[in-house]
Amino acid sequence: MKKPPAKPEPLLPATPRWRIALAAALIAGAILVAYHNSFQGALVFDDEPAILQNPTIRTLWPVWHVFWPPPDETVTGRPLANFSLAVNRAISGTDVWSYHALNLLIHILAALTLFGLVRRTFRQPVLRGRFGPRALPLALVAALVWALHPLQVEAVTYVIQRVESMMALFFLLTFYCLVRAVESPRPRRWQAAAVAACLLGAATKEVTAVAPVLLLFFDRTFVTGTFRETWRRRGGFHLLLASATWLLLAGLVASAGWNRNGTSGFDVGVSPVAYWLTQFQAVCRYLWLSVWPHPLIFEYGTFWEKSAVVVVPYALVVVGLAAATLWALARRPVLGFLGGWFYAILAPTSVIPGRIQMIVEHRMYLPLAAMVILFVAGLERWAGRRGVLAGLVLAGALGVLTERRNADYRTAVALWEDTVTKRPDNARAFNCLGAVQSKDGLYPEAIRSYETALRLRPGYPEAHNNLGDTLNKTGQYRAAMRELEIALKMEPDYAIAHSNLGNSLLQLGRTAEALAHYETAVRLKPDFVEAWYDLGNALLAVGRTDEAIQRYEQALRLNPDFADAHYNLANALYTTGRTNEAITHYQDALRVRPHWVEAHSNLGNALLAAGRTDEAIAEFQTTLQLQPGYAEGHNNLGAAYYHAGRIPDAIREFETALRLKPGYPDAEANLARMRAPEPPAR
Repeated sequence: MKKPPAKPEPLLPATPRWRIALAAALIAGAILVAYHNSFQGALVFDDEPAILQNPTIRTLWPVWHVFWPPPDETVTGRPLANFSLAVNRAISGTDVWSYHALNLLIHILAALTLFGLVRRTFRQPVLRGRFGPRALPLALVAALVWALHPLQVEAVTYVIQRVESMMALFFLLTFYCLVRAVESPRPRRWQAAAVAACLLGAATKEVTAVAPVLLLFFDRTFVTGTFRETWRRRGGFHLLLASATWLLLAGLVASAGWNRNGTSGFDVGVSPVAYWLTQFQAVCRYLWLSVWPHPLIFEYGTFWEKSAVVVVPYALVVVGLAAATLWALARRPVLGFLGGWFYAILAPTSVIPGRIQMIVEHRMYLPLAAMVILFVAGLERWAGRRGVLAGLVLAGALGVLTERRNADYRTAVALWEDTVTKRPDNARAFNCLGAVQSKDGLYPEAIRSYETALRLRPGYPEAHNNLGDTLNKTGQYRAAMRELEIALKMEPDYAIAHSNLGNSLLQLGRTAEALAHYETAVRLKPDFVEAWYDLGNALLAVGRTDEAIQRYEQALRLNPDFADAHYNLANALYTTGRTNEAITHYQDALRVRPHWVEAHSNLGNALLAAGRTDEAIAEFQTTLQLQPGYAEGHNNLGAAYYHAGRIPDAIREFETALRLKPGYPDAEANLARMRAPEPPAR
């Protein structure tokens, strides 16, 4: 007697669309609440070179220029991420709000994609019996806990780390499209979408290389049950996905010299074994922060594990969990897949040595999903329906912690102060704190921070250079020279130190030596905007005006928004009689810095010299609105009134200038000349 065939498991009823929409709205709303204080977060650390100093994002045309990021930046070899920054630059310039808005939108879309992926995966045959009826609330909890976890803040609020969240969005979309292809009567459209999503991820960050492998395991684990069946049904799709993704990645990695221009790889001067030893602690730290997100640290610093006694406990945990994952892949595929997801996504940055960063929290953005799904599934098995409520309460608590962590990003100084408090042995963090303090004019505090960095790490060329730069700003030129010469002794090709030493020498009257260092700086780093500008200043100081103009123009070719270069170029052009060109550059300087008093005043003088008297009067009036007690501004306005034939107004302005600055010779001379035929002096 034949055994009757097993009854196919009944399909689950379709979930009402309004419930799905309500859950999606709840996810988006919760994220907006948790990140409401992130929109004005400062541009910090790698944001500055990748955004403020990145010439490839200043215009959207020609488009191929945008898709060719500069070397040695976070966006190197990642054209789609660079393009997204160019879009932000076109929208808001260097104002941070649009960058944060796009980062948050990416995070919301990633959370919604994870929600859809988890909900549909729980309804697949392998999990349908246990989780299918409660797929929607469980997916909602998983998406909320993942999206509101404070460990995600670095990938969302730190602008340049959208490379992580964008990659994760396309990574998740690849898996979501496969699930939709499995369910669709027209799977090829969804399969094509999966390939497109994976290629977009590859153009964003190299970690996408593991997506084809994980997708194959996903298909086998949750859909077909065996690799044989997976290959029979969708072998061609998986082969196309892998070959297209890896071919694109190979081209992008090759474009960055196969080692991201010397920042990561097996030929960047870092011992692979030494780096791998640090990653045992890194992975354990990631696991701990997933469970207990404190303390969160922006920059852990560069460190090398030297003692086996220190490494062994971490290694036992990491190797033990890896062995358990391999066992589970064969015996408990669902658990094995979650473990594989965690390890595989961390593998590229844990295996390929990096020159500087050992532990980086944003790397957990996507691996955290495995931890969260495992937690939610366990909570459902342990507490049933009450587990959903507990998960929602936990998500709310995590959202509060995220809001508080975002507050640390409000200014660059606040973020680095938080970092050195939590990591007081981190020389790099003290150096970075000094840099932002110096930028804010907190020179004594910056000097103390640099000195702390050098005490923690003697022979730190960047700290010596930065200390020298700050000493220059405080007028301590000889002390600055000593620091900069130390930096150059340790690193002779340090272009920034050459430029800063040039600044010291110029102030000390050693102009020929200063020029030599500026020339060296631009030879070593041809895209070094500030060095071209400083070289122009030095040439102008020795009367080589035409050469100075050329150097200013080169600086502006590299950075058309460099206000100081526009201003000094305008001054140089004005002195050589090229008044109309000077007017254009004064206007360009004011486009970038609209409240610059001296630029308004000089623009007024140039307009007056060009015979554009009414426009000159308007500029001088703007100058006095910005700085009412500016005696020179009143004198200039008086001269413009005289040229316009408004003699009483001119007398009033000259008298005001003298009241503000008794004995002011130009104003006295102008009053004395009021009845003379020649126009008053400016």
